[in-house]
Amino acid sequence: MQDLRFSGIDSIIILLAYAVIMVIIGWLAGRGENIGKSVSKYYLAGRNLGIITLFFTLYATQYSGNTIIGYAPQAYREGFSWIQSVPMLTIVIGVYLLYAPRLYTIAKKAKFITPTDWVRYRFQSKQVTILAIILMLWGIGNFFLEQIVAIGTAVSGLTGGTIPYGVAVIGFIIVMLTYEWLGGMKAVATTDVLQGSILLIGVIVMLIGGITLSSGGATSISENIAAIDQERIGVPDLFTNINWISMIVLAGFGAALYPQAIQRIYSTKSERTFKKSLARLAWMPPITVGVVFILGIIAIQLYPGLSVTESEEIIGLLANDIADLNLFYYWMMIIFFGAIVGAIVSTADSVLLSFSSIISHDVYGKYINSSASEKRKIKVGKLTGIVLVGLILWIAWNPPGTLYQIFVLKLEFLIQLVPVFILGLYWKRLSSGPVFWGMLIGAIVAAGMTIAGYETVFGIHGGLYGLTINIIICVVGSLMIPMNQEKRKKAEILTAIKTKTNNDLST
Repeated sequence: MQDLRFSGIDSIIILLAYAVIMVIIGWLAGRGENIGKSVSKYYLAGRNLGIITLFFTLYATQYSGNTIIGYAPQAYREGFSWIQSVPMLTIVIGVYLLYAPRLYTIAKKAKFITPTDWVRYRFQSKQVTILAIILMLWGIGNFFLEQIVAIGTAVSGLTGGTIPYGVAVIGFIIVMLTYEWLGGMKAVATTDVLQGSILLIGVIVMLIGGITLSSGGATSISENIAAIDQERIGVPDLFTNINWISMIVLAGFGAALYPQAIQRIYSTKSERTFKKSLARLAWMPPITVGVVFILGIIAIQLYPGLSVTESEEIIGLLANDIADLNLFYYWMMIIFFGAIVGAIVSTADSVLLSFSSIISHDVYGKYINSSASEKRKIKVGKLTGIVLVGLILWIAWNPPGTLYQIFVLKLEFLIQLVPVFILGLYWKRLSSGPVFWGMLIGAIVAAGMTIAGYETVFGIHGGLYGLTINIIICVVGSLMIPMNQEKRKKAEILTAIKTKTNNDLST
């Protein structure tokens, strides 16, 4: 990140204040709640998240500080065609509405804790459950790695190198583990409210500052860009349009199936609360990603001719120049960049909590020690969280040559869960055998294309080719080898939302 003119003691004070506040929130969230003795309270905040808290924790799950830092440079490089980022994240809300209300109703009756509880409950298959766990853990591990690297880069850049990359990563990991252990999901969701609200205000202030900097104001931005580089305001070609649609579908379905997002569904106080939160969240793509897109477009005019590497630092460049406008903008940029760090941490803590819950509840509690107490499961989850942190730290310091490929595979693997979470909710005839082979072959196709260097073919991502094959196998296989009458009747009972469901999640 661009070294900032306002980096120094002021920035360090803001970051320390954020760290202290987050630890205090964790302590307050866990005080007197016996959170460490109940998996429901620790991992799902007692299934009692209200409209505001749920809104901000979903917001923090979908938008990290890395979105602010990463999307603006992409808009700078691509120009107006990067407007795809707005519908790309808007469709996530539509996918939530497609499956989440129904899943919530069943989850509440069956008392689900983790995303794989639904998989086990619906398909009654150890093979399907374990494969789903592997796909989810791959996505979670990759997501966490991305956030850890972003934390170190953001803090180091914000403080002008006064706090080195390594110290920043370790310091904020300790802060994150502390408040998460103290308050579980409740602490994570409450800190999300703090980070999300400051991030929203900061983005808007930065937009106002950016427009102030641009010569002639908002009305002349397009004209000025046209004079610099007409290609960036031109109509996209057919290949770009196909790639748009591919990315919108990939991100829309993949991001809606983040394990940490599914657990937010389980944590909701009521279906009405969830729908109201989503109604408000639907405004966030244009308000957040749309504003970041405009900042990238403004930067084309302000900083023409930047290389790809240089363009990665345009948020820092903009923040420097906005901070120079007056004292108000100076402090707002300090607080805003502190919020970016906090938002990255808030995304990382959600991912870590989801990872711990899957390992402790699904792997340890179901397959290793089925008689373990809830308190012991939580302890195992905390310890495995430390192991994940250690592994990810090692990778972050020694990144493999295929790190970019792993990043690409995050959504392409998660989207293979579409038949399990969406088709399985509505189609009673979907059976476990075709689901297993569909997921496995779909993931292999997505991985094979990426490793071979074919992230897209004709503009379409490998994950979508994999998903197409996945769905065909699921549908054709379920029709050719139908379930027997007993299993079909059981599937109808398990997926019913108006009748009493079976709470037995054993395979």
